[in-house]
Amino acid sequence: MFSYCADPSQLEGLKWLSCYLTTGKHMNLYWSLLTVLTLLAITAPTALAFGFGGASAARSRIAPLRWFGKTYIAIVRGVPDIAFFLFFVIALDQGIEYLRHKTLCPDWEEPIRQGTDFIVCQAAKMPLGTSPQWVHETYGFALAVLTFAIVFGAFAANVLFGAMRAVPRAQLETAEAYGMSHRQTFWRILVPQMWVYALPGLGNLWMVLIKATPLLFLLGVEDIVYWARELGGSKTARFTDYPHPDWRMWYFLGLLVFYLFFTHLSEKVLARIMTRLTRGQATTGGEAQRKAA
Repeated sequence: MFSYCADPSQLEGLKWLSCYLTTGKHMNLYWSLLTVLTLLAITAPTALAFGFGGASAARSRIAPLRWFGKTYIAIVRGVPDIAFFLFFVIALDQGIEYLRHKTLCPDWEEPIRQGTDFIVCQAAKMPLGTSPQWVHETYGFALAVLTFAIVFGAFAANVLFGAMRAVPRAQLETAEAYGMSHRQTFWRILVPQMWVYALPGLGNLWMVLIKATPLLFLLGVEDIVYWARELGGSKTARFTDYPHPDWRMWYFLGLLVFYLFFTHLSEKVLARIMTRLTRGQATTGGEAQRKAA
């Protein structure tokens, strides 16, 4: 990046460090940090949408919809995350390729399942082998977002389901007494008030989601933990222009500081949101605000 980095063997001190920290692989580390933040920014609202849909389905008056919501919550919450990540991504990827294969290659005569191999025509590959690298990376990232959203959406659904049941029944009955329909009571009374009961659980879930981002490597996405381990390992002059001993401890210490700072910032934001939600509510937090005023 810098002009004086042309000959690393002649560098010392801060100049050596500045050149070392701006190599191509370190740029991949910084890019993976942006990837993690982007994943969190997209996954959190997507998982919340899955959770809201699952919780609404679980308390539905329609039996099949209620069964679907409760089954979704029970199955995903009951399976270890790492097992679900490994199974779901493979199943989804092969499902997409299977449908594309049946559509694009109807004359294919060989079996798709050949022992342990899953073989489809080249046109059905997802993404295509001729696609540029950014297409492969985007596809892997999209699978990661969907997988994270489904897993954490189930936990969010359980939290929101409990929050909906925590809203005092007397308020719902009052709304019905005023002539509100079931839909109006749900959207105008239940949903606005459930968040104060749901936020503590959703806040914990957000922290778990932050700590779960290293699972990206299971989905083929090179995350910050992968690059920290890769760059921190000992390097000799034979394989790199910047030889150094085993520095993994320092790289992982940097990750520790990053995650601690990010979770601390999240706690501050969640506390402000909770203060805003409890204002005027008949809860412990709302009562404390009234006494302070």
